[in-house]
Amino acid sequence: MSVPVFHAPREQLAGSSTVRLDGPEGRHAALVRRLQPRERIDLTDGAGLVANCVILHSDGYALDLEVQELRMVPAPSPRLTVVQGLAKGDRGETAVETMTEIGVDVIVPWSAGRSIAQWKGERGAKSLAKWRGTAREAAKQSRRSWWPEVTEPATTAKVARLLAAASVPVVLHEEAELALASLKLPESAGEPAAAAFSAASASAVTEIVLVVGPEGGISPEELVQFAEAGAAPYRMGPTVLRTSTAGTAAAAVLLARSGRWN
Repeated sequence: MSVPVFHAPREQLAGSSTVRLDGPEGRHAALVRRLQPRERIDLTDGAGLVANCVILHSDGYALDLEVQELRMVPAPSPRLTVVQGLAKGDRGETAVETMTEIGVDVIVPWSAGRSIAQWKGERGAKSLAKWRGTAREAAKQSRRSWWPEVTEPATTAKVARLLAAASVPVVLHEEAELALASLKLPESAGEPAAAAFSAASASAVTEIVLVVGPEGGISPEELVQFAEAGAAPYRMGPTVLRTSTAGTAAAAVLLARSGRWN
C-alpha cells in the first residue's frame, strides 16, 4: 500500500524535525483515514518539497509527526500545459482529475466560442474552485510532489499567446490530417525534431501547450487564430473522444514522447 500524502505549508516543513498536521488535513488523516502512531506519511507543499514522516501521536483530530527526511524534487521538464475548453456538467472536473493524475503541470480553463458551459459571476467562481479542489485531491491521491496550477479562465486571444510562446504548440482537432502519434518532440539531448518543429530543435523543449476544444469543437475562426500563433492541428486517431477524455489521452502521448515517463 502506498504512503498517503497530505499538504503542509513550506514554512512549516523547512528546518523542522517534528511537524503537527492539524486543520482539515490533520482531521482527514486522523479521523477519516484513522492513521496511527508508527505509520508512515508524506507531506508536501505542492511545489517540490517533500517530508517523509512517521506518526508519533494522534489525538483523533491532528497528528504529531517526526520528519525522517526532507528532500526537494526537481520540477518536471518539459512543462505540459493543457488548455481545456469549458465543458458542461462534471466533465470538466473529470478532465482535471485524470490530467492531474497523469502529470499535467498547468490546466487553463478556456471559454471557447462553442463552449456550452459559461463561467460568469458567482457561478464561474464556484466552477473554478471546483476545478482547483479536484486538482488538489487528485494530486494527493496520485502522490505528486508538484501540484498542477489551475489558472483563471482564458480567452481565445490569451490561448493564442500561450501557443505562440510555447516550444511545442499543439491543437487537437478531429479533422486534422496529422496524427498526434506521429509527432516527434525535440529531445533535451539534441535529437532532431520533426519538420513541423524544426525551429524548436535548436534548443531543448521547455513547454508544450496542448489545446482541447469543448463539446462543440473548435471553430474555424479559432483554428485560424491558433495557426497564426504557430500551432499545428493534430488528431488522436480514427475515433472522436469526448472533451473530458481527449486531453488526458493526448497528454499521455506527449508525456511519453517527451521523456517524462522514461
